[in-house]
Amino acid sequence: MKQISTFGASPYNIGDLQLFRDADTAVAARLLGNSPVVGVGQGQPVANGGRARLYIVLRGALSVAGDTRSGLADGTISKVLPGESVGEQSVLDEEANLAAITALEDSEVLVIEAETVWKLIEASNGIARNLLRLLSFRIRAANAQLRRRQKLGEFYRQMSMIDGLTGLYNRAWLNDLLPEMVATAHGTGRPLSLIMIDLDHFKKFNDTHGHLAGDQALRAAAQVLSGALRPSDCAVRYGGEEMMVLLPDTSDKVAVVVAERLCERIRQAVVFRDTRAPMPHITASLGVASLAPGQDDHGLIATADAALYRAKDGGRDRVAAQESLF
Repeated sequence: MKQISTFGASPYNIGDLQLFRDADTAVAARLLGNSPVVGVGQGQPVANGGRARLYIVLRGALSVAGDTRSGLADGTISKVLPGESVGEQSVLDEEANLAAITALEDSEVLVIEAETVWKLIEASNGIARNLLRLLSFRIRAANAQLRRRQKLGEFYRQMSMIDGLTGLYNRAWLNDLLPEMVATAHGTGRPLSLIMIDLDHFKKFNDTHGHLAGDQALRAAAQVLSGALRPSDCAVRYGGEEMMVLLPDTSDKVAVVVAERLCERIRQAVVFRDTRAPMPHITASLGVASLAPGQDDHGLIATADAALYRAKDGGRDRVAAQESLF
C-alpha cells in the first residue's frame, strides 16, 4: 500500500461517497484535502499501523474479514465497494481496526485519520447523521445475521434430537428434557407418567423377515405412537427396539388406559402392504409408571422398566403397571 496522491488533488467527487451525501461537501472537502489516497494491489492487505482510521473505497473493492462491518468476530467476509467505508467503529471506539482488510482487485482508498473524522463530525450535522445511518444499518444487518444463525442453530439442534429411522425423539432429547419434565411435575404437583415399550421377539422378527423388514416394523410402531398421542405427549426411541412415551399431566390410571390402546394398535399395525407375501405383524410389551414423590428421572425409568419386564414375564403382548398401581 503506498500513497499516490491526496484527496484534494485526486479526481474523485466527494458527493459520490456515502458518508458525505447531502452533507456540507465544501467543509468536508477542505478538511479532507490533505488526507492520503493510497493504492492497494490485488490481494494486498490494507495496513492500519495499529491506529484507528476510516477507509473509503474510491476505486476497486476491499474484502473485510472480522467484526468491523458485521459486528461478528467469526471470520465473516464483507465486500466494500466504491463509495463505501470501513473502520467507523474503530474510530468511535478509539481502538485500532483489527479486521483483516484486503484488496479484492487493484484499488484506490481514501485514508482518514480518527482526528479528521471527529473534525468532520463536529463541522457537519449531515456527516454525523450519515455516520449514524451507516452504523444503524450495519447493526440491523448484524442482528439479522445473528437471528438467522440462531434459527439455523436451533434447527440443527432439533435435528440432532430426532431419531433418523423412526422420526421419534432420541435418547439425547430424553436426557435433556426428561429431568426438566420431572422437575416441573414435582414443582407443580401435577402427575407425570411414562410408558416403556419393547417390541416382542424383535431379533426373531429380523432373522425371519430381514433387517429391512425390521426397520419397517420400527417405523410402523413409531407411527402408531405418533398417531395416538396428544400434542403434549412425547414419543422417544429409547434404543434398539425399545421406545418410550411421556405423558405429562396424566395420572397412573389414565396412563394404563393409554398403554392398552397403544398395545392394541401396535398389534394391528401393518408392516408391509405387499399381499404377495405373508403379512408380518408385530406385538409389544408395555410397562407403565407414574412419578412418585421425591423420585428422579432415573427412578421413573427404572420403575417403568421393571413393569415392562413383568409384562414380558406375563406372556408379552400386554401391559403391566408398577406394583403400587394394583
